[in-house]
Amino acid sequence: MTATLLGPDFVALQVRDVEAAAAFCEQHLGLRRAPASPPGAVVFATEPVAFAVREPLPGVDLDGADRPGLGVALWFRTTDAQELHDQLVAAGVTVLSPPRTTPFGLAFTFAGPEGYAITAHGN
Repeated sequence: MTATLLGPDFVALQVRDVEAAAAFCEQHLGLRRAPASPPGAVVFATEPVAFAVREPLPGVDLDGADRPGLGVALWFRTTDAQELHDQLVAAGVTVLSPPRTTPFGLAFTFAGPEGYAITAHGN
């Protein structure tokens, strides 16, 4: 039998300022911290896949990138994409693409912690 990947099990954004990134996720996205996180990271109680913000791994130079995560599509389900969009706009968060209909429901992309492009989709 050949070993295969089963699918994503954990996603983390590497950031310069873990606490500021965690605060963004809590204040603007409604995420809640998991009961435990490893040193240098904040893990959130997200499902079905755990999500975290963490210090950069050795050898990662975030200052050398125009935009962190370029080339990665990071999508999150939301209970209400339009309401989240409106909340983020009211809070002054940069929206990178406006709400649009997709096969996954209404979706829009915004600049998350430290400029990562995050797409929210849902009803």
